[in-house]
Amino acid sequence: FVSSSKLGIRDGLRSQRAPVLSRLGVKSRIPYLQRKLRLSTGPMEGGRDLGLRSTLAAPEVETESAAIASQAEGEEKLGVLMLNLGGPETLDDVEPFLYNLFADPDIIRLPGPLKTLQPVLARLLSSSRAPKSREAYKSIGGGSPLRRITEEQAQALEDALKEKGQDSKVYVAMRYWKPFTEDSIERIKQDGVKKLVILPLYPQFSISTSGSSLRLLAKIFKQDRQLGDLQHTVIPSWYQRPGYVRAMSDLIEQELAKMKNTDKTEIFFSAHGVPKSYVEEAFDPYQDEMEHCVQLIMKELRRRGIKNHETLAYQSRVGPVEWLQPYTEDAIKDLGGKGVNDLLVVPISFVNEHIETLEEIDMEYRELAEEAGIENWGRVPALNSYPGFIEDLADAVLDAKPYIGAIGGINDAESLVPGGGVEDLIDLYDNQNEQPLTVWEWGWNRNAETINGRIAMIALAALSLFDLVKYPW
Repeated sequence: FVSSSKLGIRDGLRSQRAPVLSRLGVKSRIPYLQRKLRLSTGPMEGGRDLGLRSTLAAPEVETESAAIASQAEGEEKLGVLMLNLGGPETLDDVEPFLYNLFADPDIIRLPGPLKTLQPVLARLLSSSRAPKSREAYKSIGGGSPLRRITEEQAQALEDALKEKGQDSKVYVAMRYWKPFTEDSIERIKQDGVKKLVILPLYPQFSISTSGSSLRLLAKIFKQDRQLGDLQHTVIPSWYQRPGYVRAMSDLIEQELAKMKNTDKTEIFFSAHGVPKSYVEEAFDPYQDEMEHCVQLIMKELRRRGIKNHETLAYQSRVGPVEWLQPYTEDAIKDLGGKGVNDLLVVPISFVNEHIETLEEIDMEYRELAEEAGIENWGRVPALNSYPGFIEDLADAVLDAKPYIGAIGGINDAESLVPGGGVEDLIDLYDNQNEQPLTVWEWGWNRNAETINGRIAMIALAALSLFDLVKYPW
C-alpha cells in the first residue's frame, strides 16, 4: 500500500498543479499533464481541488479548543524541527561553511560520471571563494546572524504554541553549519520526542533548499533504527498562508510609507535564484510558487489601496549555467534606464536577515541602483520574529499536527506541493529516470539546452581540477 501510494504522489502533484495554476493565472513551465496518473486524484469538493487521496481517511483538523483539551489529558509534547541554511558565525567558519555548501549535490549537480569529484570541486571552490566571502561577512559584522535570529524565531514559535495550548519543543537544524541537522536529531532522540512537525523556513519549496534538507533527513531516518517510532509530517511550503501574506504586506506597507514618492515607488521583489535546469529538468516548483506568492501579496496590497507597480527578479546566481531570469542586477539597471527613481526592495524568499540581505541587497544592489540613476532606495526588512509571522507559523504547525504519521499529508488546495512524510517528498522530485535524454535530436531544442548545460558543468569541473593540479595550495 505504501509503495503504491508513493508511485501516485508524483503524478498526482503534476496533474494537480496545472488546474491550480490555471485558476491563479500562472502558466506552468512543467508538462505534468503529459504523464498518466497511476493513482486517481481527489474529487472536487465545494469547488476546491483536494488533490491526491489515499484509502485512509484524512484526519479532521483539530481546533484550538480541542488542542487545549488534549493537553489537559496529558498529551505528549510535540516536537517541531525548523530547517534552515545556516551561516558562518565567525570569519574562520567561512571556508568550512562554503565547503559544506558546495559539497551538496543538490546545490552543484554534476553529471553522473563526475559525481565522485564533488568533494574535490567543493574543496577548490570553497578555498577560492573564501577570501571574497570573508570580506562580505566582515562588512556585516564578522559573521552571519542567521543562527541567532533562527533561534529567536524558534523560541517565539514555542511561546506562541504554548499560548495556543500546545506544549512543544522547537529545534533548529541547519543544513551547512551549526547546529547541524544530525546534532538536532540526536537532541530529539534524547528528549524522547515521538511526534514531529518538520518546518522548513523557506516559504517556497525548492529542491536546493527544503529539498536538500529533507533529503538529508530521509538519509538519517533510513540509517537510524531508533527513529523508527518517530512519527512526523512535513510542511513543504507555506507561502500561500493568509497570515504570511498579511505579514509580508504589513512590512511592505510600513516601508512604502517612508518612501519620498510613495505612489511612484517600484515594489521590487528579489528572490534567491536557482538554475533554470532545476525547474525544467527536475520539476522544481520554486518558480511557480514564487510567482504565485508575489501575486498573493500584491492582491493583498491592492485590497489595502496600494496600486504600485511591481517587479520580480532573481539574485545570487553563480557558475556558467543559466539561472532563473530576470536577474536582479539586470532588472535594477533596466528600471533605472526607464526612469524609475524610487525603489523599494522586498527580499521575498528570505525570512531571516543574513548575508544576502545585509550585504548583497543592502550594499551591492544599492550601489548598483545608484549607478543606474535610482535616487531613492528602500528595503523591507526580513520577517525575523515579526509577531504576525510567528503567529501564522504556530497556526501552520497546529494545522499540520493531525497529519503526523498519515500517508499523503496535508491537502491544501492553494499549495503546489502537498504535505507528507520526508521519504514521500524526496521521492516526489527524484525523476532522473523518468525523462531519458534524447541525444540525436537535431536543431535548437530543450535537449540541446540540457546537453549544453551539462557540458558547461563538465567544463567547470575540468577547469577547477586543472587549477587544483597547477596550484595545489
